[in-house]
Amino acid sequence: MPGQRKRKQRRLREADRRSLPVGPGRWETLLSTEDHEEFRTFVHRMYAQGLATDPNLVRLDQFCGRLQHPTTYRVSVFVPAPA
Repeated sequence: MPGQRKRKQRRLREADRRSLPVGPGRWETLLSTEDHEEFRTFVHRMYAQGLATDPNLVRLDQFCGRLQHPTTYRVSVFVPAPA
């Protein structure tokens, strides 16, 4: 069945994300853009500078657009709640 592997891998990634013991906190958006090249450059620079120490606490989202809404890319990091 076409696309079955992609769906299975996506479900596994989502299950892993939900099982992270991150505790209370929020996702803070660092970048939201419609330009894919700007998105890629930002992510590469973020990892090169060491801003993302734990890849599990970084979320890379792609919101697929249609005719009226363009595709949007977003980079977010998890910020734990103060103790």
